[in-house]
Amino acid sequence: MPLPAPTVGIIANPASGRDLRRLTANAGLYSSTDKASAIQRLLAAFGATGIGQVLLPSDMTGIAAAVLKASQGPAARDQHWPAIEILDLPLTQTVADTRLATRRMVERGVAMIAVLGGDGTHKAVAAEAGDVPLLTLSTGTNNAFPELREATSAGLAGGLLASGRVPASIGLRRNKRLLVKVPEQQLAEWALVEVAVSPQRFIGARALSRSEDICEVFACFAEPHAIGLSALCGLWCPVSRQDPHGAWVRLNPGAEQALLAPLAPGLLQACGITASGPLTPGVAYRLSLASGTLALDGEREIEFAGHDTPTITLDHQGPLSVDVEAVLAHAARHHLLAVPRGHRQHPANPR
Repeated sequence: MPLPAPTVGIIANPASGRDLRRLTANAGLYSSTDKASAIQRLLAAFGATGIGQVLLPSDMTGIAAAVLKASQGPAARDQHWPAIEILDLPLTQTVADTRLATRRMVERGVAMIAVLGGDGTHKAVAAEAGDVPLLTLSTGTNNAFPELREATSAGLAGGLLASGRVPASIGLRRNKRLLVKVPEQQLAEWALVEVAVSPQRFIGARALSRSEDICEVFACFAEPHAIGLSALCGLWCPVSRQDPHGAWVRLNPGAEQALLAPLAPGLLQACGITASGPLTPGVAYRLSLASGTLALDGEREIEFAGHDTPTITLDHQGPLSVDVEAVLAHAARHHLLAVPRGHRQHPANPR
């Protein structure tokens, strides 16, 4: 007896790709129309890989409405899109919407959640998703955690994984994370990419884009091609997603050597580097600054003062994500996308 077709979720952050860095840097705009188009490409891939239903949260920018309208058109019928259910949720236009949508999808037993957003969106989903795998798609500003993928190929990988045609041992990756604790505030948070320490005392506009506002960066992984604060490690002491350790750098404008790094799209800043090293898992690192703010995945979230003792610890308990390359390589080796002559999508059959 065949297994029932799986259900997956799609969460597209309406606000991603539209923040302050359009003013402070030359970051591009990722519109709601672009996101709706990316979701439609995902749906085509999901239809081709046996996904039966997709859960999509409501929003105030027209993303869900555009997708629902497209689902009634000829392209959706020809491509056998999955059934779409709009989750009608109370909206606050804050990160709480993302968290609530994720919880509802987990409660419905989704096999996977596709996330369209930046590092902050992925962190919000990961905080509620538990061990539900994430299919990550980059639609934000500084996107280090979600890799840049075309939605169609990413959707093929996600659909093959969610439908059980590729083993989890091949297609899933457990990510690293940084635990941030401030005992005096009874505060515990975490980041998926990096934590930056700033001498700025207040959270303010959140984004950090000036080298003088950064004195330390701790990174789970830091790739040389990254954009954002993790680029400071990526271009000085790179570390991959697969490496067990992380990396850290300390900055000072008076340093002998300065690193030219892209802190945001089109924004290159010279940052003085005074020290760097590996980040060992399980070790609680203290900060070099007595007071200031902590930016988690690019945005200031935590203020700390002289009486606080913040620590940062790397571990391997981050979210599960779909390894798109590994899934598609496995699919190619085993011809998982081959269709027999009797299949509805075989070119010999009439449309």
